[in-house]
Amino acid sequence: MVKSAKSVKVDRRSLDWRAADVLREQILSGKLVPGQRLVETALANQLEVSRGTLRAALRALSHEGLIQQVAYTKWMLPEFSQADAWELYTLRGTLEGMAARLAAEHRTPETLQTLKAAFERLVAAVESEKHTRVAEADLALHQTIVSVTGHQRLIDQYRLLEQQVRHYIISSNALIMDLNQIVAEHQPIVQAIVAGEADRAERLAREHNAPEVQRAAAALAEEKQAEAAPPAPPPAKPKSKPTARQGAAASRDAIKANA
Repeated sequence: MVKSAKSVKVDRRSLDWRAADVLREQILSGKLVPGQRLVETALANQLEVSRGTLRAALRALSHEGLIQQVAYTKWMLPEFSQADAWELYTLRGTLEGMAARLAAEHRTPETLQTLKAAFERLVAAVESEKHTRVAEADLALHQTIVSVTGHQRLIDQYRLLEQQVRHYIISSNALIMDLNQIVAEHQPIVQAIVAGEADRAERLAREHNAPEVQRAAAALAEEKQAEAAPPAPPPAKPKSKPTARQGAAASRDAIKANA
């Protein structure tokens, strides 16, 4: 009986995770959009889970920063602002800069092999020209740089942020026409770590997100400009053609006038 009870508990927790995984994928893929309200009843029916299981999944996503609870009554997808981009950029830059420095200072043949493999996966993803694959490989490279430091508290803090980073990378990379640009942006960081150039690795990792912030800010500015623009005037209503009777009367009047 004890084993059965433990099994049920594990299954419930697994169901929470699976529900969170489905919702996370819908958020990251754009099926759920910023500003959208999440209705518990509809989502529970869609996922075929209880309201309690759904709430646990929503709380997990809230902890990851992908959704937010408003006034304890409803769940919303937060809208991404320029302030959000700046906060994420500065915090991410601090963590990734520290990680790059530590990775360079404490590099080993094993960690360098792991890092090079992650970079090669990014190159292969870019060659596939699939934005989703590129975004995942992009995040995986940054995760690798953090993980090879062996700094557990840094790893834990980055893990709290990584779903927001993933969302941000997907949005930013979607604005890039030439995906080879992503390789060019990451290669100097990897080279600095491999060469043991700790100062340069930290600086490059800190500055790395600046182009992404600029792209995101430009996209947000365009959206706001489009929203603020006055609506286009309705097309002019075409003049109705005269009926046969009206045409005949006008012809007669014209003839009389010229007579």
